[in-house]
Amino acid sequence: MPADHRTAALDLLAERPLVVLTGAGLSTDSGIPDYRGAGAPVRMPMTYQEFVADHAAQQRYWARSHLGWGRMRRAEPNAGHHALVALDPDLLITQNVDGLHERAGQRRLVALHGRIAEVVCLGCRATSSRAALHARMQAANPGFDERHATVVSNPDGDVELDDTAGFVVPACEACGGVLKPDVVFFGENVPAPRVERCYAAVDRLAETGGALLVAGSSLTVMSGLRFVRRAAKAGTPVVIVNRGATRGDELATYTLDVGCSELLSRLAALRGAGAPRAAASRP
Repeated sequence: MPADHRTAALDLLAERPLVVLTGAGLSTDSGIPDYRGAGAPVRMPMTYQEFVADHAAQQRYWARSHLGWGRMRRAEPNAGHHALVALDPDLLITQNVDGLHERAGQRRLVALHGRIAEVVCLGCRATSSRAALHARMQAANPGFDERHATVVSNPDGDVELDDTAGFVVPACEACGGVLKPDVVFFGENVPAPRVERCYAAVDRLAETGGALLVAGSSLTVMSGLRFVRRAAKAGTPVVIVNRGATRGDELATYTLDVGCSELLSRLAALRGAGAPRAAASRP
């Protein structure tokens, strides 16, 4: 990428109001694999319909997610997360469920797909802590973590594991119902109030001369791409920072094939924001 191309993008973003949309590429520097980045294997996550269909699917999901969560919960916000806290955009929209923006101290945030640190019962709709469920799963499956300590991690708190038939899945303590992480699965819709809040923030950019900055998302799914389309249709500049091509490239004013932490730290410095490290509170 020509240096003047990067400079022009930074100049465009230097003084404008910002809405930022982030994806999995922002968390790779925290050790969480990128779902669709360059070199990532093709994967299809479990859909909501598969999850609710039978107990075997729930065993498969929770066994893999139990191991993945044990690793993901130890991840720390990286320089990109801290730079975004310093930039303090009008709104940060994230497609990530890892909770790292929240732990870094982001103030105005919409987690489109929820947070994997929370659990919901599909029966009574009671919500509870993922950390508490993790402890219950460890107690119900003694030695399971140790036996599978070397399995390969995937994005979204998942791992590569085929033998899950014997995994014991605890039920809701309130009603005995099926527990699900409080995140939006494929086949589910993002709650309308979240989408409307994001649309409103993107629409204000056209009124204030702002810009939409996309960091670390391939924009493969519509949940994120729709905001790029909305901004471009209104004539709002769009800058995409991502390793590899994205589905929104043709709509962008600038596309930068560069690391998120590097670019966001430079932007924070350019705007005089710095990138102070906020105290992290572990879920």
